[in-house]
Parts: sequence; C-alpha cells; structure tokens
Amino acid sequence: MERSAALGGLQPNYLLCPSRRCPSSPPLNSLPLPFADNTLSSLNFKLQKRLPLASRNVQAASSLFKRDAILSDTYSETAELVDMDWDNLGFAFLPTDYMYIMKCARGGDFSKGELQRFGNIEMNPSAGVLNYGQGLFEGLKAYRTKDGNILLFRPEENAIRMRQGAERMCMPSPTVEQFVEAVKATVLANKRWVPPPGKGSLYIRPLLMGSGAVLGLAPAPEYTFLIYVSPVGNYFKEGVAPIHLIVEHELHRATPGGTGGVKTIGNYAAVLKAQSAAKARGYSDVLYLDCVNKRYLEEVSSCNIFVVKDNVISTPAIKGTILPGITRKSIIDVARSQGFQVEERPVAVDELLDADEVFCTGTAVVVSPVGSITYLGKRVSYKNEGIGEVSQKLYSVLTRLQMGLIEDKMDWTVELR
Repeated sequence: MERSAALGGLQPNYLLCPSRRCPSSPPLNSLPLPFADNTLSSLNFKLQKRLPLASRNVQAASSLFKRDAILSDTYSETAELVDMDWDNLGFAFLPTDYMYIMKCARGGDFSKGELQRFGNIEMNPSAGVLNYGQGLFEGLKAYRTKDGNILLFRPEENAIRMRQGAERMCMPSPTVEQFVEAVKATVLANKRWVPPPGKGSLYIRPLLMGSGAVLGLAPAPEYTFLIYVSPVGNYFKEGVAPIHLIVEHELHRATPGGTGGVKTIGNYAAVLKAQSAAKARGYSDVLYLDCVNKRYLEEVSSCNIFVVKDNVISTPAIKGTILPGITRKSIIDVARSQGFQVEERPVAVDELLDADEVFCTGTAVVVSPVGSITYLGKRVSYKNEGIGEVSQKLYSVLTRLQMGLIEDKMDWTVELR
C-alpha cells in the first residue's frame, strides 16, 4: 500500500494496525504487528477486518509486543479537510477525532499504545497527578505543505525533554522512538484537522501523568502517556505583531533546585496569578526575573526571551530555572547560520533599556516580537512598537523551514505521507 494513501481510503468497520509490511490478505485473527522498528521513518498501515471485541481479544493478544498501536473503535477517516473557517483560527482547543493512550506500571516499561476516539478519560480521585502534581506535558506542531504532505518539527527533541523531565519527577517515560511513532500515528489519524498551508498548524499535546491511585506522598503506581491534538492559529491575539510585557519583580516562576527547568504541569499554574493581573492591565504577558538577585531575566510565562543589541543576540543561559525551549534552541542555530553572534549568559534587566530589539520564542508563539516592556513603572518601546528586522528575519527563516518552503539543511523536519 502506498504511504500517501495509507489512511485516506479507510472505511468504517475496520481496525487500523500500523505495520511495516502490508500483506494483501491478512488473516482475520492476526495479531497487530510491532508498532515500529529501529528507524523513525513514516508509518505504513494495513487493514484488519473488525471482529467483535470478545472474538478479537486484542488486549491479551497485543500484549505480546512492546510497541503496538491499534484503533479501539470504528475508524472512518477521510482525506478531506474539516469544513471550518480556517481564516479565523485562534489558539483555542478544538476537539478532533482521535487520541493516543499508552500505560505502564511503576518500575515497568511502556508497551502497548492505542488510538482511541477523542473523549473524556476516567481517573481515580486519588491519582498521583491530581493529588501531588506528578505530571509533564510537551507541545509540538504539524504543518501541511503545499504538496499535501505533513511535516513534524524536531519531535525527537520533545521526546528527549520529556524523558529528562520524567527522571526529575520520578516517572517512567516512553522511549524516544515510542514517543515519535506515537506522535506520527496520532497526527495521521487526525490529518483532516491539519490546517491548509499558511492557515495555522496542528498543535500536538503529549501528556505524561501519574494516573495510579496513591494516598500517601509517593510516586504513583501507574502512569499514562496520552497525546491529543488541536488545530491552532496564533497564540497571542495580536497575531504576528508586537506584544507588550511587564516585568514581575515580586512573584517568581521558579527557584534554584526546583522544577523550573522541566516541563511539569505545576510550573504553569504558578504563573497564572501574575499573568491574569498583567492581562487585566492591558499587557500581553509577564517577564520573570531570577528569585535570588531579582535582576536577571529568566523567561516569559511560556516563552524564552531574547535581547538584540547591534549584531549580538543574547538570551538567558539554561541553569535549571529556565525551560530549555526547542524553539529557543532552533532560533539560536538559525541566528548563527544567518551571521549573528549569539550569547547564552546572565542577562540583566537593565539591558532591556538599551536594547535594539526584544523577542520571545516558543512552540506556540514561534517567534513573537516585543513592542514594549514595562519595568517599575517605566515603559521602554522597541522599533516604534513595530516588528524588528532581526525578529522578522528569524521568524521568516524558521517558519518557512517548518512549513517546507525552503530546504531543510538542518535535518529538523519529519515528513508524513
């Protein structure tokens, strides 16, 4: 079966089983083949006629394999785009067709993954994630190219970051290969929700959480890895336009020795108070300082920060309290390839007063120019609150690469057909 037609022609009343080989007439009671081999190449799929659940006994049979992905419900996907107003797509959750779920016990390994119809999940009130915040999430995007293919951007980096965070939060984590293949399967199952070229992207949200019941403070006895997706447009209501920040000098996002350097769920709840107050005053978001000296830049609520002076681009060094953003890492490489000098170092808040430009980076925002920053009542504007040349150039290069409009010399994109 050609990969480009792997999902488009599926009809209801069939079970989807990812496979490396596609026999012309698989036996009706055949087992799901291993979900992935040792490469990160695109998936092929085979069809297996759907039998009554009791007859298939999929759960018992597929447990023989370490990386399976099946559809637990009737699959009726079409290659056509969802009929919606793609021109006015904002950054808000829209339910799609399928989600991916994989579980494992504490001390064990993740094994069988399953694509299920998107919907609510059932969880014990004593789950570790609900009581003690034992949870992580990731964020990445899929883009539709002009030739109809779908591109992922550096998914293995998200997988590595989740594994690093899981170690800090005492959780098992999927392997890099399992993570990437699960993302591929989820995107392909929801490909009709990938916006047309230039209209947005499919935001991919992997979750890792302690789903097992635990009453005393301890790691949960069971863990769930889940992926859902949603089509999105611009993160800030301003779109690709300057945002306006206020420096927070009383509340802090992270502390040395804490979890600020991993993508754990509690980091984001902690910024809501300052962020809500800032938005009520007309600002776009909050820029945080370090909690020790209260003078060095750390990051915005969900973005990394960059300061431009002449041909030098400076960004706070990763030192345990700042999230190692994948877009941050990518922009540093892109900037250097464009001839800029990039410094990762402590950046004092006073440097904002003399900067030529300031911009933020993140999966959701990509590159967002900063029009003004207010600190201790003083407002500093950049480029007449317009878009600076450096941030515009870096935004253009990175987004064109993500959307397949220029050659990927960095080997960052993964193509799905």
